[in-house]
Amino acid sequence: MLSLEEARLTLRQALDDIPPPVLKKLNGGVLLLPEAKPHPQGKDGELYIQGEYHFEPNGLGRYILIYYGSLLKTAGGLGERHFKDALKHVLHHELIHHIESLSGERGLEREDACNLMRYKGGLS
Repeated sequence: MLSLEEARLTLRQALDDIPPPVLKKLNGGVLLLPEAKPHPQGKDGELYIQGEYHFEPNGLGRYILIYYGSLLKTAGGLGERHFKDALKHVLHHELIHHIESLSGERGLEREDACNLMRYKGGLS
């Protein structure tokens, strides 16, 4: 398992590998928060929000939140390498939301909604 500080270092290294144009207009940056965030539609605490992309045009601007505690709940017991991969996956997922937001696209947002419907038993 990775400590919070080790996860922050991994996240910083992953961000260093991202081409600068991808991070354009991500003025609030990427924040790694210590808590777990249960998904409000999860069943019996089995579904967690691992990351969120935010765009507040009249507020903080564009930023990404990643929940270390949620990653611990979902990937913490699977070893350091798996945890690092999960952290990078969440970062890349949220960066796709960022890029789509800049271009007016919402494909990944729709895909996320479909995945949630599948989880709830609404799609096969």
